[in-house]
Amino acid sequence: MLLMNLSRLLVALAVCSVAAAWAQPVRNYPSRTVRVVIPWPAGGLTDVAGRIVFQKMSETMGQQFVIDNRGGASGTIGADLVAKSAPDGYTLMVHSTTHVGNPHVYGKLPYDTLKDFVGVGLLVAQTGLLVVHPSLPVKSVRELVALAKARPDQLLYASSGSGSFSHLAIALLTSMTGTKMVHVPYKGGGPSTTALVSGETQLLVGSPAAVLTQIKANRLRLLAVTSDTRLPQFPEVPTVAEAGVPGYEFRGWVGVLAPAGTPKAIIDRLNAEIKNAMDSPDTVKRLESFEPWTMTPEQTAARIRSDYDKYGQLIKLTGVRNE
Repeated sequence: MLLMNLSRLLVALAVCSVAAAWAQPVRNYPSRTVRVVIPWPAGGLTDVAGRIVFQKMSETMGQQFVIDNRGGASGTIGADLVAKSAPDGYTLMVHSTTHVGNPHVYGKLPYDTLKDFVGVGLLVAQTGLLVVHPSLPVKSVRELVALAKARPDQLLYASSGSGSFSHLAIALLTSMTGTKMVHVPYKGGGPSTTALVSGETQLLVGSPAAVLTQIKANRLRLLAVTSDTRLPQFPEVPTVAEAGVPGYEFRGWVGVLAPAGTPKAIIDRLNAEIKNAMDSPDTVKRLESFEPWTMTPEQTAARIRSDYDKYGQLIKLTGVRNE
C-alpha cells in the first residue's frame, strides 16, 4: 500500500512538473520574436490586413511579430510550413477562406486542413469587388454576362490561385449564368491585380485592398460587390444579385491560425490581443476600407468547419479542379 501511494505521489508530482513547465512560457508569452506566415505575396487583402494588425500587436505586446510571405499553390506552401511548426505560439498563420477550399481543389495535401491547425480568430471579412479592364465594353454585370455568352471561352478572368476566393467567386458566377470564361491563376491578389491592369486579363473579383487604388485611378472599372448587401464605402455600387444574378452571394474571411496543439492559454491570449489591436483608434482608421470581423477561438473553429463543408459543396457544384 505504501509503495502504491508513493507511486501515485510521484505520478502527481510529474504531472504538476509538466504543467508548471508549460505554465511558465504561457505566462511570459511572447518572450521572443513571433513569425507570422502569410501564404500569399505582398499586396493582397490577406497580406495587408495581417500586416496592419500584427504591426499594432508588436507595439502592444512588446515583441516583434515578423511577417513571412510564403506565396504559392493557393496558400498551401505556407500552410504546410505552419502545420509542421512547433505548437508553441511562435509560428502563426494569416490565411483566407481559400484555406478551407484547398483540400477540395487539390485533393491530396501534405497536411490535414481541419486537424493540423487551430483557429485563433478572424481579422476581416472578405467581400469581393467585381472589376473589369476599361477596354472591356461593359459597364454592368448584365452587359458582362451578355458579352460572355456572346464570346464563350474568350474572356480571361484572373484570380489569386486555383480554389482561391477570387477564383470561386467567378466560378460561381459562371455557373449561375451559364457562361464560359477562361481562368488564369496567379500567385496572389497583388499579381492578379497587376495582370488585369496591364491588360493580360479582362476581369477579376478582387479585394478592396488590392484594387481600390486602381479603381480610383480609373485603371479598373467597378461593376458590383459579391456580398448580399451593399458596402458602406461603395453605397452606389450594386451587389451582383441586384445587378442581374438573383441569389448570388459570396463572402469569405481572413483569419489567424496556429499549429494544432498550441496551448489554449496562448490561443486565448492572442485572440484577446488581436481584438485589442483592432479596437485601437489608429488600427480602426487603417482598417476603415476593410470589414473588420472578430470572433472567439470557438466561433472561429465553428466557422472554419462550416465553411469547409460549404466550399466543398461549391467546388463540387462548379467543377473546379487544380489546374
